[in-house]
Amino acid sequence: MFWRSVVGKLWFTILFLVCFVLFILTILLLEFFQNYHVLEAEKHLLQTADKISEVVDRFEGDQDLLLSTTAMVKDPESRAVITWGPDQVLISESNSENLPKMDAQWFDKDPELSAVLEEGVDVKKVASLESSETGVMVVGTPLSDNKGAVFVYQSLDTIEETSEQTTKIIFLGAGIAIVLTTIFAFFLSTRITAPLIKMREGALELAKGEFNTKIPIRTHDEIGELAMAFNRMGRELKFHINALNQEKEQLSGILRSMADGVITINRQGDVLVSNPPAQQYLEAYEFEKNHGVWNKEDALPEPLQELFRSVISEENESMTEVTLQGRSWVIIMTPLYDRQKVRGAVAVLRDMTEERRLNKLRKDFIANVSHELRTPISMLQGYSEAIVDDIAESKEEKNELAQIIHDESLRIGRLVNELLDLARMEAGHIQLSIEPIDMETYMHKIIRKFHGIANEKGVVLTYSINQNLKTLHFDPDRIEQVFTNLIDNAIRHSESGGEVLVTVDAGRGEWVASVHDSGLGIAEEDLPFVFERFYKADKSRKRESKNYKKGTGLGLAIAKNIVEAHEGSISVHSKINEGTTFTLKIPDMNAEN
Repeated sequence: MFWRSVVGKLWFTILFLVCFVLFILTILLLEFFQNYHVLEAEKHLLQTADKISEVVDRFEGDQDLLLSTTAMVKDPESRAVITWGPDQVLISESNSENLPKMDAQWFDKDPELSAVLEEGVDVKKVASLESSETGVMVVGTPLSDNKGAVFVYQSLDTIEETSEQTTKIIFLGAGIAIVLTTIFAFFLSTRITAPLIKMREGALELAKGEFNTKIPIRTHDEIGELAMAFNRMGRELKFHINALNQEKEQLSGILRSMADGVITINRQGDVLVSNPPAQQYLEAYEFEKNHGVWNKEDALPEPLQELFRSVISEENESMTEVTLQGRSWVIIMTPLYDRQKVRGAVAVLRDMTEERRLNKLRKDFIANVSHELRTPISMLQGYSEAIVDDIAESKEEKNELAQIIHDESLRIGRLVNELLDLARMEAGHIQLSIEPIDMETYMHKIIRKFHGIANEKGVVLTYSINQNLKTLHFDPDRIEQVFTNLIDNAIRHSESGGEVLVTVDAGRGEWVASVHDSGLGIAEEDLPFVFERFYKADKSRKRESKNYKKGTGLGLAIAKNIVEAHEGSISVHSKINEGTTFTLKIPDMNAEN
C-alpha cells in the first residue's frame, strides 16, 4: 500500500537517485584517493631520495654521519638504501618491523632497479619481497656522476591504512548523506503530497455531493494554483448541479401537472420517465392483461411496443388510439435524436374519454330533444287535423281532442322552459333568493301538494323532520323545485301499496334531506348517469296513463344544478326491487348570503 502512494513513490525515487549518485561518486572518490595516496607516497619517497642523495654527496666519506643524517631526513617507517655497487650497500634502520632489508641481489634480480645504477634514471615502482608478506613501494634515484644510487622504500601497509581511513570517511559521509536524504526526501514528498491528499479527500467529498468542500491554499506555487482551480471547480460544479436540479424539478413539476401522460423510452424500449397520467394507463393495462401491478422493469404495453417499433424504424411521428378499462386513449409518439442518431422516443397519451363522452352526450341530447319534441308535435298535428277534417263529430269528442292538444302544448312549454333553466344554471346565471324558512310549514305544504297523486296511485307518502331544525336559510322556490322532482319521481316509480318517505335531518354545519321509495330501483349500470340530461333508466319510452304526464328527463339534471348552486351535493343509492334513496346535503346559509 505504501508503494502505491505518491509519498512512497516520490520518496523512493529521490532516495534511489541520491544513492545511485553517491555510489558512483564513492567509487570515483575511492579510486581517486587510492591513486592520490600512491602518487603522494611516490612523490614523498622521491623527495626523500633526492635529499639523501644530496647528503651522500656531502658526507660520502663518513658512513655513521651519513646514516644518522639519512635517519633524520627519511620517515621512520621507511628504509633508505645507499649503494655504490654490489659490494658497497648502506641500509638505514626503520621503525617498521614488517619492512625487510633490501640486499644487492634484489637489485640484480629487478632490471628496473638495476637501470638506476646502469643508466642513471629515476625509478618508481611497487615490488614484492620474498621475505615480506606485503608489497613495498620503491623509489630510486642515481647519485651524481652515476657512482651509485639511493633507494627509499616503505611498506604498502601504510598506504593501504591511509586509504582505509579515507574509505571510512567517504562511506561515513555517504551514509550521513543517505540518512539526511531519506529524511529530506520524506519531508519533501510529504510536503508536496499533503495538498494532493487534501484534494483527493475533497474529490471524494465532491463525489458524495458535498459541494461546499474547500481545499486550504498554503502555497502560491503550482500546487497552490491547483488548489485554487479545485475550489473554483467545486463552486462551478455546485452551480451547475443546482441549475440541473432546478431544471429537473421544473421538468418534473411540469410533467406532474400535465393532464396528458408522458412516457420517455430509450432505444432498448425501457421506460425512463413517466408522469402520473401515464402511470394510470400502464397500471390499467397491467391490471387488465395480467391482473397485476406495473413496475418500471416490466415490458411496454403491446400498443406502445408496436408504435415504438414503427417510430424507430421509420423515424417519423406515429399515432394510434386504444380503449382500455372503458377509457379511450390517443397515443402520439415522436422519435428523440442524439444529433443524427435516434436514441429513443417520447409518447404523449391523451385521455379522450371525456371528449368522447361529451360528444356522445351532444349527439344524444340532439336525439332526445328531437324525440321529445317530435312526439307532442306529431300529436298536435294529428289531433288538429282531426278537428279540421271534422273527424270528431260531437262536442265531447272535439273537447277531448282540444284537451289533448292543450296538454301536449303545455308539455312542449315545460320542455322548453326546463331547457332554458338548465342552460342558465350550467352557464352560472342562476340567481338565488336566500331567506329564512320555517321547515315544518314549508315541508307540510310540499307534501300536501302530492297527497292527491299518491292516493290516486295507492302510494303511502309520509315525511319526518328533526324538531331541532326550526328555521333554515335557502331559496324556497328552487329547493321546492328539487323536492317536487324527487317526490314526483318516487311516486311515479312506486307500485300500488308502496311507500315514499321524505326526511329532513341535521348534519355537521348542514341539513340533510332524503327521499326514499320502495319502488323497482335503478340498475347499477344506470346509477352514474341518472343526473345527466334526458337520461332515462326506462329505455322503452312508453307512454304513461293519460291521467299522468311523462317526464322530460331534465328534472334530475336541474335538481343537481340547484343543489350545487347552494354549495351542496346530491347523491343516489338504489337496489333493484328494494327501492331508491336520493340524498341532498345543503349548508345552512344565513340571511346575508
